[in-house]
Amino acid sequence: VDIYFLFSGLIGRSWAMVFAAGGFKVKLYDIAQQQLTSALENIRKQMKELEESGFLKGALSVEQQLALITVCTDLKAAIEGATFIQECTPENLELKRKIFGQLDLIVGDNVILSSSTSCLLPSKLFTGLKHVKQCIVSHPVNPPYFVPLVEIVPHPETDPSTTETTYALMKKIGQSPVKLNREIEGFVLNRLQYAVISEAWRLVG
Repeated sequence: VDIYFLFSGLIGRSWAMVFAAGGFKVKLYDIAQQQLTSALENIRKQMKELEESGFLKGALSVEQQLALITVCTDLKAAIEGATFIQECTPENLELKRKIFGQLDLIVGDNVILSSSTSCLLPSKLFTGLKHVKQCIVSHPVNPPYFVPLVEIVPHPETDPSTTETTYALMKKIGQSPVKLNREIEGFVLNRLQYAVISEAWRLVG
């Protein structure tokens, strides 16, 4: 079974639940142990509520899914055995570039580096990395557990196999991925969503 590695904020927790529901091992990484402890408590609470309401995803029980999720505050230890890394830090270009720069130094050639960014272009995130062919954006709709759409956006140098593997993985965990042939400002979902929201405000007005 592959091991997946994420960050422990709101999006990271939701991604962790989606991957665990799909039967995959997950490692949640954060620099703060308290953040990880809080994340696990939050995930357990959400899963219990989902189970009680009949909306828990996957064929596994809550306890079986929770057993697939572990936490780690050491970056090297966190990515050991990982084949897919989903970054979920805040929308800060410098922070994301720093994280991917660190990962670029320690990952192997068979690991996909994926970002949850909702608006930063892959060319701004990944250009200059030696593993750029393994880099891609997997933009979820918040929260990923309830809204399955995922935009897959490649860097100009992303290997086609990275795109196809990411697409297949998203399908396997029950998401509804859409592949973009190339990066575009705002991606597609945001541009359509903003247009609808703007028109809604005009209608209200």
